[in-house]
Amino acid sequence: MSEYDTIRQQVLDYSQRLAHEGFFKGTGGNVSIRLPNQDILAITPSNQDYFAITPNDICVYRFDQSKVEADLKPSIEMGFHIAVYQARPDVGCVMHTHQDFASAIALIGKPIPALFDEQVRFLGRSVEIIPYAPSGTGFLVKQVRKAVKNHHNAYILKNHGVLCLGPDPERTFHNVLLLEKAALSYLLALYTEEKISKIPLVIREIAFGKLRSEQKKIEERLVTLSEGDV
Repeated sequence: MSEYDTIRQQVLDYSQRLAHEGFFKGTGGNVSIRLPNQDILAITPSNQDYFAITPNDICVYRFDQSKVEADLKPSIEMGFHIAVYQARPDVGCVMHTHQDFASAIALIGKPIPALFDEQVRFLGRSVEIIPYAPSGTGFLVKQVRKAVKNHHNAYILKNHGVLCLGPDPERTFHNVLLLEKAALSYLLALYTEEKISKIPLVIREIAFGKLRSEQKKIEERLVTLSEGDV
């Protein structure tokens, strides 16, 4: 038994849920979960069938990219997963998918505005486009690190796919679903060529304020725990 067994199982379970929903294509896409109060993450391996691997195949690495436990190579996108955790203490899980409708948005490069109050409440004021950079490169890591500082929980990687964040795996999974709903609605609205309505600015700010309040509570709790270790 390993102290990482539980978190490895979680990574595998959510990877399989995403694959079952069709949000992972083949071996594409990846999931990571941060170990609480540690600079360590568990992440899916590179180029593997998510229904053929076991929890022991999930890779455990430190944020300096040194191996803790791993028999397989980690996802080539591990760098931007780590960048998210370093930039955003409130984030406990990262999911990178290639889901259909949000990926279509990645090709037209149009940010999704505040269409629904639920969208803003959990994803942020809008779903921004992160500029293109090749997969697995330091250029992409740099772009992601910069983008996530706006405290949103969903982004579209131009000509690539989707990046969703959350405080825990279940919330992050639901953010993936919510983003796909917003992306489909936006694409259909664009197709009509009619004016697209957005929620009122005051409602947008109230909804986003609730999201930021939760994030700040998580950050404050982590600071308290860190001070207690001194």
